[in-house]
Amino acid sequence: MKKHHITTTLEVYESISELEGPIQALMHKAQVARDKAYAPYSRFKVGAALLLDNDEVVTGNNQENAAFPSGLCAERVAVFYAGAEHPGRSIKALALTVHSETKNITTPVPPCGACRQSLAEYEVRQEAPIEIYFMGATGKVVKAASVEALLPLVFDSSFL
Repeated sequence: MKKHHITTTLEVYESISELEGPIQALMHKAQVARDKAYAPYSRFKVGAALLLDNDEVVTGNNQENAAFPSGLCAERVAVFYAGAEHPGRSIKALALTVHSETKNITTPVPPCGACRQSLAEYEVRQEAPIEIYFMGATGKVVKAASVEALLPLVFDSSFL
């Protein structure tokens, strides 16, 4: 038996104000998208903003449904829209923010597993990392240099 050790490195910023200007603007667009989320059941709103390689920004927010599995997360709304409307464009960065109507969330909230898998598909396909910035409603912002940093041992089309 051989052990395989996996590590990752994340950058932590104390607030949005520490981010570079374009990433601050991206996070602000994610906040605007978050505030438009349709989350009547969980009352947990999520906003995502993608920066494409042509500097265009695509946003998404979570869309819930009474049949819970039928809803969709903000990250996948944004990435699928980008794929549909901007085919062939690479994603440079993703900004993600959340807000709960039931409690104050200041801890950075990363993408869920399903969203990580969907984002990994794009990262593998474009052969370039997607920087991911995530936060709660306020407070610290965490940066992962790539989806792979959040989802090591990714399952991709090479296995099919």
